[in-house]
Order: sequence, then structure tokens, then C-alpha cells
Amino acid sequence: MSTHVPPSDLNSPNDTVEVPNSTPLNWLQPLTMLAPSGIWLLLLLVLPTLLIFELSLVPGIRPGDLVNPSGWDNYIRIFDPLYLRVIRRSLFFAVATTIISLILGLPVAYWIAKIAPQKARNLLLIGFVLPLWTSSLLRSYAWITILRPTGLLNSLLTSVGLPALDLLNRSPAVLIGMSYSMLPYMVLILYASLEKLDKRLLEAAADLGANPIEAFCKVTIPQTLTGIAAASFLVFITTLGDFVDPELLGGASSMTVARLVYNQFLGSTQNWGFGSALSTTLILVVSIAIALLIKFGDATPKR
Repeated sequence: MSTHVPPSDLNSPNDTVEVPNSTPLNWLQPLTMLAPSGIWLLLLLVLPTLLIFELSLVPGIRPGDLVNPSGWDNYIRIFDPLYLRVIRRSLFFAVATTIISLILGLPVAYWIAKIAPQKARNLLLIGFVLPLWTSSLLRSYAWITILRPTGLLNSLLTSVGLPALDLLNRSPAVLIGMSYSMLPYMVLILYASLEKLDKRLLEAAADLGANPIEAFCKVTIPQTLTGIAAASFLVFITTLGDFVDPELLGGASSMTVARLVYNQFLGSTQNWGFGSALSTTLILVVSIAIALLIKFGDATPKR
């Protein structure tokens, strides 16, 4: 006697169901979402950068001249000892400002994140952010008022019998202004990293006999190293292209790459080709720093 088995009963549980292929237009959906930002970047970043690169290949071009790329003379000119000295000074300001901001900001961020009362932390952070609410130009003029020969600092020094300091229009004034401007960014990023630090690790280090300095160096810093890298790269990138502080606080003796580029485009020299070559070189250095920031700047503490 034969038994009829329905076709549906012949299907095993492991049988897969075919899913119809997606429509050919599905790949357009992400492009549609990325289109506004992509067009924005294309018009305001990619095309201007390509235009600057094209101008950098034209030696001695001035406003109104015909753009005819003809060589790498502008880039070779960068290696002149005079301009290499300017580049070294810019790198010195960026590295020194990063180190000063890190030395000053790390203890403050640690105190806010781990020692200050929980209710006061947000208020303390707002206090560090407040200077950013004013223009960098106003902050620089405030430092001029403080550091000038008859300013507040020298008035206080002479009132207690100490000699006056000649800081304005010198490198120390530039470092003071840059460090003051970058310190809030350093503190905020370090605070975000230190806040995630597990206190139990510090307690375990103390139980094993480590003093506070040893626990800070062997536990806190390794656990927040990525946050330190992110904050340091951000400060370095920002100060490398700073124009306001060196211009107002440094004077003629503190020429930087940003000021040199300004002089090539809007100053008396009017050499757009060389200014474009300097700009392209600065963009390349900043791009490398950003790539390192992306690679090593994950703010998640290591375990």
C-alpha cells in the first residue's frame, strides 16, 4: 500500500530559503546620504587644495598672471636655510606648546576626573571651557595687556621688588599665548580618558605597595596613553597652523609658516606660487599628523 507524502513534508529543517537579490538601485542609497557632505568637501576642500597645488607649480606667479605649471622650483626654494629656519621655529612652537599643555593639563584633568567631588566636576569643566567662548583675537590682546613692559605682570613684579620681564614680541610670549589657548582642549580630552580609568587598578597598585607616583606612572599613564596621544596630536596640529598668537605676541622675530604664507598671498611680496608650495607642504604635514591621530588616538583605555 503506497502512502502519499505532501511535497512540504519532504523539506528538511536544514533547507535554506533563497532570498531574492537586492535591486540594482540599492547601492545608490548610501551615496544619496553621503552626497551633501561629499559635495561640501569636494567644493571647499578637495578643489581648493588641487588649485593650490597647481599654483605651487608656477614659479613667481602673481595675481592676474597666467597659470602655467612648469616645475618644482617653489618646493626646492623651501629648502633655503632662511625658510628652513622658519619651519623649525614653527615645529618648535607646536612641540613646545604640546609639551607645556600636557604637563599643565594632565594633573588638572586627573584631579577633576578622580579627586574633585562628583557634583563639582561639570562646573569645573565649564570653567575651563569659558575662555573658548571669546575670540582668540581678544585673548591675544588680553595677553598683550598683561605682558607688555607697563602691563599687569611687570607692575606686580616691580611692586614686590623684582625686576621687570621683557616677554612681549619674543618667543616666550608666543608659547604663553598658545599654551593658554590649547590648555582647555588638552584638559577636556584627557578628562574624557581619565574618567574611564578603573579605580580598582589604582587600589590594587596601592595594595601591592606602590606609592601614588609609582601608581600614576605605571597604571594611570599606560591606561590613558591613547587619550594622551589624541590630545597631544590635536594640540600639535592646531598650533602648527596658528597665525594669531605669533602675529600679535611674537613680533618680527617669531616668524612662522602660517605668517610666511600670509605674507606670500597678502603681504608685500605677492608670490602666490611659493605661498602655495608652503601651504601644500603644511597640508601634507598636518595630514600625516591626522593619520597618526586616527591610528593612535583611540580614547578607549587599554586593558
